[in-house]
Amino acid sequence: MKFSQRTPPLDNPDHQQLRAQIRDYFHHTFSLYESLFETLNCDQAYYQKPITLRHPLIFYLGHTATFFMNKLMLAGLIRERVNPQLESLFAVGVDEMSWDDIRDDHYPWPSVTEVKAYRAQVRQVVDQLLQDLPLHSAIDWQHPWWPIVMGIEHERIHLETSSVLIRQQKIELVQPQAAWPICSQQNDAAPKNQLMDVPAGKVQLHKKHNDRYYGWDNEYGEHHAEVAAFQTSQYLVSNQEFLSFVDAGGYQEDCFWQAEGLAWKQYAKAQHPSFWRQKNQQWFLRLMTEEIPMPWSWPVEVNYHEAKAFCEWQSQCTGKSIRLPTEDEWYRLYAVSGVGSETQANLHLEKFASPCPVSACAQGDFYDVIGNVWQWTETPIYPFHGFDVHPLYDDFTTPTFDGQHNLIKGGSWISTGNETLPSARYAFRRHFFQHAGFRYVNSEAPVKNDNIFYESDQQLSEYAEFHYGDEYYGVANFPKALVDLALPHLQKQPLVKALDLGCATGRASFELASYFQHVIGIDFSARFINLCTQMREQGEIRYSLIDEGKLVSYRTCRLADVALEKTAHSVEFFQGDACNLKANLSDFDFILAANLIDRLYQPAEFLDGIHQRLKLGGVLMITSPYTWLEAHTQPENWLGGFKKDGENFTTLDALKQHLSPHFALLQSPQDVPFVIRETKRKFQHSLSEVTLWQRLR
Repeated sequence: MKFSQRTPPLDNPDHQQLRAQIRDYFHHTFSLYESLFETLNCDQAYYQKPITLRHPLIFYLGHTATFFMNKLMLAGLIRERVNPQLESLFAVGVDEMSWDDIRDDHYPWPSVTEVKAYRAQVRQVVDQLLQDLPLHSAIDWQHPWWPIVMGIEHERIHLETSSVLIRQQKIELVQPQAAWPICSQQNDAAPKNQLMDVPAGKVQLHKKHNDRYYGWDNEYGEHHAEVAAFQTSQYLVSNQEFLSFVDAGGYQEDCFWQAEGLAWKQYAKAQHPSFWRQKNQQWFLRLMTEEIPMPWSWPVEVNYHEAKAFCEWQSQCTGKSIRLPTEDEWYRLYAVSGVGSETQANLHLEKFASPCPVSACAQGDFYDVIGNVWQWTETPIYPFHGFDVHPLYDDFTTPTFDGQHNLIKGGSWISTGNETLPSARYAFRRHFFQHAGFRYVNSEAPVKNDNIFYESDQQLSEYAEFHYGDEYYGVANFPKALVDLALPHLQKQPLVKALDLGCATGRASFELASYFQHVIGIDFSARFINLCTQMREQGEIRYSLIDEGKLVSYRTCRLADVALEKTAHSVEFFQGDACNLKANLSDFDFILAANLIDRLYQPAEFLDGIHQRLKLGGVLMITSPYTWLEAHTQPENWLGGFKKDGENFTTLDALKQHLSPHFALLQSPQDVPFVIRETKRKFQHSLSEVTLWQRLR
């Protein structure tokens, strides 16, 4: 295919050549992604949702370009946005998280022409950076070029996920394209599958931040495992092999399905794989843009629940311990198969825009260890030892550390870029559909899943304790103290809507919901929002706290412990950028911006526009210790803390300057203390200055 290209190494010592390679990779990616949307045959196809729990395709056309702009802005590589409205509209909402703001009434979708024009503008901005930005060393994840490579690889991911949505779109809204040819081998007989031995061995993974290839956060760190000998199927499970399960009543017999899978099957009313179609007693297969007579030799494409049910059926039929492989077992299979960079595979878009027969690509004694379709595993994604989030994309993986997202391995026919590397670790909800099938293993070894249910991220744990945990040294709970301080100034107006900006782990949002009919909590960090949502939906969160060195203690905090369990239904949490909020976030009676202002990249713009979010007479509370740091805000954007015209200029001076056109200060500033526990014997004691402002005009 004309669209094949490999992810480039980032350690090329010829920096001019490296610049040219990445520039080519960017344009190739951008064009390839736009080519995918040419399979839609009318504008209606962009706006009609393929499935109810995902956005319409117009979102995904704009999202990848917006991702570039938002990350480049956050990294300080650009100073101005191309289109703030679109860059807010297309920012988040891609993984069916319970907190995804996916309601239709929140989205005044632009026209296809507008979005394509926007993409052209973004292409120009990124291209100019690629020509002008200094490049004097290899690129690692702290390098200024990292967010550019991140944007490219992010679009490569959406090439795959968007193609799945196109495959789920109504057939009359799509059309075949010559640039996306399907495999012509459609009538081959499926080979008889057999179990083959994989000897015991070790898995040792250790990807460093200066690895020569781009990686996502979950790939880094160390992981070591001893894997017992097992058997695995020589081929991926074909449509023909899976038909035996269907014909045996596999979808009717509940005994083959785990509780979660049974609930999905009953909800979806599934009778066979989702992409299978039956017409006039004949089977057909829905591909991305067409339906073809069932190619029985191609791999079946199912979700985790269907793959798991097949394995249980096989176990009952054969008396063997049949299940899906673990991630570690897949790495052992990868090692013994001898897969290398030149191995033939239906991968990188180098063969087809569809699967092909399971016997087409031999890799050692096995077939399709990589490529053709992804392979479901038994392993919910978890962090390796030494895991860390990248500050520019803290929500790539952490929202999936919930035990509900299982890893898929090996890549598919449309996998390109980072997805094709053996180090890649992508995980999806178990009921999701990707271009994914499975192979099975026979093993008595128990499946070991790492404990991921106690939040161990240090910052999240500290803030969870700060919001819901113990009070230290006689200092009252800070979020509650702020709400108590604001209440006397809110008595003369209706308490309908409140906005908690920079809500962190959400305590103030729940406190406000005791008084307001509707509260929205917004935070830039998806990690924080995920924890907020856990508290809202489950009524409790669990986290570990550092006591000393590697010694930790475990905590469980509940809304009921602070008498807030009855307010949860009035609160919603969303990820968002306080400097570029969505247009629907308006008409609030009260806005709280707690310890936020000195963490914004454009605090002046935030202050100049915040009145638009409040009703006349509404109250704004700003609190901050005024800790200005270059890590958060470029010095030229600091509001205060410097000399101006030879005199001290404080943040409070700046607040008065920016807010006075629309607000009146309600009372003198007041200091409110707060304490954050870092370890058992180390605490951070700070004073936050609190100001209350009423919108008058």
